[in-house]
Amino acid sequence: MLKEIKVEINNLESFKKKLLNFGNKFDQFIFLDTCNYNKTSSEYNYFEYDFIGAIGVAKELKASDASNFENLSEFNQAHKDWIFGYLSYDLKNETENLASLNEDQLAFPELYFFIPKLTIVSKNQSISAFYNQNYISEKEIKLFLEKIKSQTISKEKNKNHQLKLKQRYTKKEYIETVEQLKSHIQIGDVYEINFCQEFYSETGINPLDTYLKLREISPTPFSCYYKNLNHYLISASPERFLKKKDNKIISQPIKGTKKRGSTELEDSILKKELYTDPKERAENVMIVDLVRNDLSKTALKGSVKVEELFGVYSFKQVHQLISTVVSEISNDIDIIEVIEKAFPMGSMTGAPKVKAMELIEYYEKSLRGIYSGAVGFITPNKDFDFNVVIRSILYNEIKKYVSFTVGGAITSLAIPEKEYEECMIKAKAMIEVLK
Repeated sequence: MLKEIKVEINNLESFKKKLLNFGNKFDQFIFLDTCNYNKTSSEYNYFEYDFIGAIGVAKELKASDASNFENLSEFNQAHKDWIFGYLSYDLKNETENLASLNEDQLAFPELYFFIPKLTIVSKNQSISAFYNQNYISEKEIKLFLEKIKSQTISKEKNKNHQLKLKQRYTKKEYIETVEQLKSHIQIGDVYEINFCQEFYSETGINPLDTYLKLREISPTPFSCYYKNLNHYLISASPERFLKKKDNKIISQPIKGTKKRGSTELEDSILKKELYTDPKERAENVMIVDLVRNDLSKTALKGSVKVEELFGVYSFKQVHQLISTVVSEISNDIDIIEVIEKAFPMGSMTGAPKVKAMELIEYYEKSLRGIYSGAVGFITPNKDFDFNVVIRSILYNEIKKYVSFTVGGAITSLAIPEKEYEECMIKAKAMIEVLK
């Protein structure tokens, strides 16, 4: 049976750091933070929690060779509890007749979900601890909470080794590849395709310090620190993949990017340019149509709607065009089916989706893995919220291999040099953190 304990604290930000420090000592730990976007902007109106931390493993679901979505469905139905985890992009091979054959140095499992021993939830600045009596006693939970509160936060920051970042493509190669992708668009193979490139280094890093620095440089509403044994996700994602609240499904795809200005006036001009740019709007509306189609596979008839089209949202590094697509589902539908039918997300594939994924596999040089997959949680009452894994640093501690990937949507209006510049704008915060 799931139990709740109210947690009294004096300082929310201090408690977050202590929670991160304590959770990082476990083999499995996830920390999801809105970075106060839910309180500072009326635009971010679909957040219920300030932050969530999940510590330790009571039950787990690991990736298998096949039937991962089916296994997740059974795991979810068997447990009325908090469930956390991720879906890698390469689960596309289960939903479609596709393969993933590119180089994979990170070696993240394709899927991992777990029920934690302790879940810490902050809502409206009030903190609760949830635990299941079947897995852990109240005495042990209270001891956990005391240990979190007593954590000492060092003011000294561990510096990463000097990293030499390498790129899978030279600028010339990237531009030539974009030209080849445009030729596919011109002959009608696809209308839009998300093309990505990897930056990497074979150097060790301190994952938690890297996350704290990334969050400081680039706070985002889907900030995430995720540790699974020796694999780490350090994320500053601004994008929601799918959320379920009661019978409502919400998807908020991002397509359209503009750098931030150096003054308030320049910022205002750049936001207007983003909103009116034909190329950026074309990118966005194509993906909105794709998301509408994906949601319609599980929606009640006539319930798919576009709540917001071309919303301009501002982050510390960039302005983005974000649209909001919603639907209604029946009470008896399997919620994992809702996720599966929309996966992978349209913003990271293209249109038509299957052909775009085939071309992605052919033209990209490294396996995407957890990048452009999704990380999130399912609540005990079977609501859920999953992000899109972008603007994220991935780290394999055993191999001492650190990586991040950036990309953008290629359409018939794409200018290859500008696409490369957009990649570098998206990479800016992660380069700054790692260098």
